[in-house]
This record gives sequence, structure tokens and C-alpha cells, in this order.
Amino acid sequence: MKDDELFQLSARLGAALKEKGKFITCAESCTGGWIAKTITDTSGSAGWFDRGFVTYGNQAKSDMLGVKASTLEHHGAVSDPVVLEMAQGALAAAGADYAVAVSGIAGPDGGTIEKPVGTVWFGFAARHRAPFSQLMHFDGGRDDVRRQAVHFALKTLLDTFF
Repeated sequence: MKDDELFQLSARLGAALKEKGKFITCAESCTGGWIAKTITDTSGSAGWFDRGFVTYGNQAKSDMLGVKASTLEHHGAVSDPVVLEMAQGALAAAGADYAVAVSGIAGPDGGTIEKPVGTVWFGFAARHRAPFSQLMHFDGGRDDVRRQAVHFALKTLLDTFF
């Protein structure tokens, strides 16, 4: 997968958002702002993207997105409950219509038997709709995992909401 594929997904997402007059936000951990970068690489993205959140550490997830300390403590940052709270927190903090949250283990370190390298949780939220999450397992090195995560996030937003 190449960056031009990511750009094409972002352009399609932007066109759909612009047509509906809607805004999107993102809350990123393992992707480190790559989703926001891909979105803002699209000309005119200010018309459908105002802000995103890079919440790499647990404290940032709590401070910026309202993720509960108890959720982080009981489930870990790479978990279903955390990405759901991240997505809902980003949606509220940004005043957006749609949100995607990503938390995972891109490697090469940090993996465990329960959560190996390549484990990535995604949370999706939209106004007036129940949030949902998805677990994915990606292969490859750090950049490969992160690039696949960005691709999955953008494609899922398009397929689900548009």
C-alpha cells in the first residue's frame, strides 16, 4: 500500500464530508498524527477538518479526550473500551460530526502474547449513532502497521458513514 492510496481515500472522504457539510476529527495513539496528516494533505480539508488529537500517552488520553483512568487501568490503552472513549471524547472535544480513534502496538517493541505487535483497536463515533469498535491485526514493520492502520481507518469511515 502506498501513500497515494491513502491520499485517494482522504480525497474521497473529504468530498463526501464537504457534500454533506460535515466535519471529522481523529484521536490517534500508535499512528502519531498520520491520519490527520493524510487528511490535511488534501487541498480544501479545512472545510471538513478542524482539529485532531495525538494522545500517545495515557495521561493525554485522559486530559484531552476524557478517557477514564479506571478504563485505562483495567483494560490497557490498546483495548476496545479505551478506543470507544477516545472516539466519543474526540467527537465532543472537537464538536465534529464523525470521529475515529486508534490505539495499537506498532512495534517493534511493546507486544505481548495477549497483544502482539500489529494489534490495533479502532473506535468510530458519529453524532446520533452508537459508537462501535473494530480490532485488527496487521503484519510488517512499524511503518507498515501504521500505514495499514491509517488505510483501515479512512476506508472504514467511508464505508460506514458514506
